[in-house]
Amino acid sequence: MQEPLVVRQERRIPAPPAAVFALLTDPEKILRWMGTEAQIEPQPEGLYLVNVTGARFARGSFREVVPVHRLAYSFGWDGSEVVPPGSSLVEIDLIEQPDGTLLRLTHTGLPNAEQCAGHAEGWNHYLGRLAEAAAGRDPGPDIMAGRK
Repeated sequence: MQEPLVVRQERRIPAPPAAVFALLTDPEKILRWMGTEAQIEPQPEGLYLVNVTGARFARGSFREVVPVHRLAYSFGWDGSEVVPPGSSLVEIDLIEQPDGTLLRLTHTGLPNAEQCAGHAEGWNHYLGRLAEAAAGRDPGPDIMAGRK
């Protein structure tokens, strides 16, 4: 049974964990699959700041960084009273597989079912784009661009 107010997603990515980790932590590589600008400091207490759609900044700070295996960072939206910066937690585990990487994402601390559904939709969209970029393909124009 799914716990309330938890977003869980898994995605098989056709690239080794080190390549996926780089796509999650290198500001230039993040922009291949998500966002229009990024400031990332992948170290404990380091900044996580991504303008996800070109109209909305996600902001938080890293809690845990285990190179090529795990990331955990606080998460929220600049200017939001519903999900303010740092109010939720994103945890990403990268598990090596024979054909690439299994990415497991858990997003906790969201305030209600509506926010969980919206963030689940967003993560599904962007993890698909991440998988495309990791496979060396261009994920194309972002259909979420401009959304607030």
